[in-house]
Amino acid sequence: MTSTDAHAARSPLHRLGRNLRNPFALAYLGLCAALLVWAIAVTVPADSDGAMAAVVPLMATAPVSLVLLALPGGAAVLILAVVLGALVNASIIGWCARALTRGNGPDATR
Repeated sequence: MTSTDAHAARSPLHRLGRNLRNPFALAYLGLCAALLVWAIAVTVPADSDGAMAAVVPLMATAPVSLVLLALPGGAAVLILAVVLGALVNASIIGWCARALTRGNGPDATR
C-alpha cells in the first residue's frame, strides 16, 4: 500500500477527530460548554430573571443550533442543539486552522 493509499483510506471520523483536537477548536468547545453551564445555572432557579440566558449559547453555536432548535422537545432539544452546533462549528474551526497553518507545502495528512 502506497502512502497515498494509506491517506485515502482514513475515515471521515478520523478527519473529524483530527479537526476537533486542534487547540482553537478545543478552546471554542470549552467556551461553548461554559456558556451552556452558565445558561443552565442561571435558568434553573425559579426566582431567577435568567429566562433568556439560553439565547447566549444558541447564538454562540449558530447556525446549526438554530436549525435544530426547531425540533419539539423543550430543554433536552435545547441542550442537544447547542452541543451539536458546537461540535460542527469546532470541526470547521479546526479544519480552517489546520488549512491556514500548514503553509505552502503539501498537506502531509491528506
